[in-house]
Amino acid sequence: MALAIINTRAGLGLEAPDVLVEVHLTNGLPGLAIVGLPEAAVKESRERVRSALINAGFDFPTRRITLNLAPADLPKEGGRFDLPIALGILVASGQVPGEAVAGLECLGELALDGKLRPVRGVLPAALEARRAGRTLLLPASNADEAALAGDLDVRPAVDLPQVVAHLLKQERIAPHQLGERPAPQLAEPDLAEVRGQHQARRALEVAASGGHNLLFAGPPGTGKTMLASRLPGILPPLHEDEALEVAAVRSVCGLPILERWGQRPFRTPHHTASGVALVGGGGKPRPGEISLAHHGVLFLDELPEFDRHVLEVLREPLESGQIVVSRALMQRRFPARFQLVAAMNPCPCGHLGDPRQACVCTPAQVQRYQSRLSGPLLDRIDLQVEVPALPAAQLTEQRRGESSEAVRQRVLAARRRQAKRGALNAYLPGSALEELCALDGQERTWLADVLNRLNLSARAYHRVLRVALTLADLAEEPRPRQPQLMEAIGYRQMDRLIGGSAGS
Repeated sequence: MALAIINTRAGLGLEAPDVLVEVHLTNGLPGLAIVGLPEAAVKESRERVRSALINAGFDFPTRRITLNLAPADLPKEGGRFDLPIALGILVASGQVPGEAVAGLECLGELALDGKLRPVRGVLPAALEARRAGRTLLLPASNADEAALAGDLDVRPAVDLPQVVAHLLKQERIAPHQLGERPAPQLAEPDLAEVRGQHQARRALEVAASGGHNLLFAGPPGTGKTMLASRLPGILPPLHEDEALEVAAVRSVCGLPILERWGQRPFRTPHHTASGVALVGGGGKPRPGEISLAHHGVLFLDELPEFDRHVLEVLREPLESGQIVVSRALMQRRFPARFQLVAAMNPCPCGHLGDPRQACVCTPAQVQRYQSRLSGPLLDRIDLQVEVPALPAAQLTEQRRGESSEAVRQRVLAARRRQAKRGALNAYLPGSALEELCALDGQERTWLADVLNRLNLSARAYHRVLRVALTLADLAEEPRPRQPQLMEAIGYRQMDRLIGGSAGS
């Protein structure tokens, strides 16, 4: 037949829309034209496909070949279209029967000798192929990743001759089975290694239980980074659907997805990172650090050292759990439901309020340093905790603290209570939050007085209620009472944590 149609998929962020590769052979001067909004790498596939077909022992038609990648208004990029283009030419020229590619999707880049090379973003394509009920033919190097999609017929191949032999039923490719899901390969650091810092450990447990954002403030060397790195170890493991979402983001970014399968992401971008690196974007929008931290932890060390405009872009995704990157010709939506954990020094030299060393900063320097954090951003951080310098006797004691596993059991119990409500406390709708807290008249009067004295915003008020509800869940109380409200308010007093005069 002179016309062939092959099913494949494009890679647009975390989406994998269906693409039809239409190949038409006609009489005329030999040549190959590709239409359908291909970018440079797709246009170059004509040379890769020609060499791969010839070197693999197949005939390359000496006719006019027109390739249409439909739909025509969908951008096509990357080398993933090499294999479907090659199969389309083989079917259109009669070297492979058309019925052999029925119900089949394929993708893969071709080397000049006909071998198949892996491509990015296979998992989103595999999930869509499963929904469409088609068989997926792809490079062997991508087989394990595609098999994570579950109930999907995955056929891995190493080169073009093996693909053709399979389609001609000469040597069938067996379906690829991943077997058991991969076990986590990286051990999480244990909270038992942290000496002292009981308030910070308590805040870490509260943050894990309710999904709250957390800020550690204190002098250098007091264990802020050490504490933050222990948060993933007390969080529950990812559910299957969550693990697939995390793996899909890593797949699109070209990162290995099996070494941390089932584990919460822990991303630590440097303070020189740009806004695009943090939230995603670029000419061809890609996920940023907040999407790589989806269902996990984004740790920002030396928080005031980040550019203020970079920090401000976090405000919307912290509320919505997603980021929308818009360009003139396209729009991409990436998931970003992460927990923000940040650490900061109280002043530029780091020793404001440090009994071990005097601060050398002027009041103006301290004020300028602290003002890099805007009020709206701090409003979105539920727990703001001081991490003081420990006395030498506490540092040298041999007694280990409570292990991550023991804390995790309490976290799991609190999250089970929240699961019955339908959402973690950090994401409860405002109406449900008010109903669950159900403060009596005396508690409301007391809380209103405290809010007025501390000048807390309406958002901060709801954040206090969310933390108090989490504290009630940890205490197995039906609703928060004044002790939980007092503790929750104590986590909001940034003036006490990073304020004061220089040199004090």
